Amino acid sequence: MPAFHTLLDFQFEPGGPKNPLRDQAVYSDLCALVSGLVQSSGASSLPPVSLGDSGSLGVFTAENGSHATLRIYPQGLLTVDAEMWAAEGEQPSITAEHVASAQQKISELLGCKKSKRFPFIKRGARVDPYVPTADNKLIEYDFDEVVYEADSPYQNIKIMHSPQFGNMLLLDNDPNLAESDIAYTRAILGNGREDFSGKTVLILGGGDGGILHELRQVSPKWVTMLEIDQLVINAAIKHLPGICHDSMDQLKGHNYEVLVEDCIPVLEKYVQEGTMFDFVINDLTAIPISTQPVGDSWDFLRKILDFSMQVLKPTGRYYTQGNGANMVDALKMYEGQLEKLSCKVDFSKETVCVPSYHELWVFYRIWKVDAASGCKDKDMQATNGST
Repeated sequence: MPAFHTLLDFQFEPGGPKNPLRDQAVYSDLCALVSGLVQSSGASSLPPVSLGDSGSLGVFTAENGSHATLRIYPQGLLTVDAEMWAAEGEQPSITAEHVASAQQKISELLGCKKSKRFPFIKRGARVDPYVPTADNKLIEYDFDEVVYEADSPYQNIKIMHSPQFGNMLLLDNDPNLAESDIAYTRAILGNGREDFSGKTVLILGGGDGGILHELRQVSPKWVTMLEIDQLVINAAIKHLPGICHDSMDQLKGHNYEVLVEDCIPVLEKYVQEGTMFDFVINDLTAIPISTQPVGDSWDFLRKILDFSMQVLKPTGRYYTQGNGANMVDALKMYEGQLEKLSCKVDFSKETVCVPSYHELWVFYRIWKVDAASGCKDKDMQATNGST
């Protein structure tokens, strides 16, 4: 049951002869074109509202419930917004061709230097196609089906189907991983730089099963995966076979185990017991977006980092996602937190294109520095700073 919203922008010469704020004939012709957007025979016009030095506002309504607004700014910008209702699965009565025709006629009427027509925005649709990027740019996905949705005690879980990307997991409406996104999984495992054979690995999060599946292909000695949300695991097993394959059909195998537990108390237990791992893969959450590294999200991040370093062997490697490449300040704040750990560390980072994210994504590789010998990782030197 969506409402379709179309937007048109026009730039005209405010000092020119076709300024609709000064020429009543141009304004009348303009109103006829805008009203024709929502009703072919012409829509009813409410009395225009003068905004004084800020221009004017006009509203047009049609018998079918559609409406349009006409906003004219004295600086030379004119905007037209039109909205109409369409039943689920049906197209709006106003076609893209009709809107394009109106755009051309209005541009000619005003002698516009530039005009812009935006694609229809669908509001209130059963399948919501809009997801913001990390830097708050709006992406319209090609979702055509809500495959699964449930609320667990921890989060809203949604799996959407995309003809391009396959099934895609969203947690609290934040994109996590699609079946197209093997680039993410390989990046958080080092993109082939590491030898996991015969090694012990701790996965924090990873409920989609992708990391576990990739690790199982390279003969690790033992993999422990800590995922708090059983519903995420269940949904992945059923609806994300392109990510987890059969790796979580059984939660324990000859060289791996999936523990459905909060990772914090388990990490605390490992620290107390002296349990250590060759690799820690943190797939819990992206770096928080904030102006300062304060608040619950940053406290959680610091706690995970500190515990992870304590259970990481001296020669071990810690991998984690960062955030979008455009989130420069957040990434710098994260790197600042690495300086405050109880042990000295160094790091490198890599930027990867994850298909369904529609943005470049940053991944971190962190290792301990041996203070006694001053040795650092030799096969991949730190980039963009070290700590």
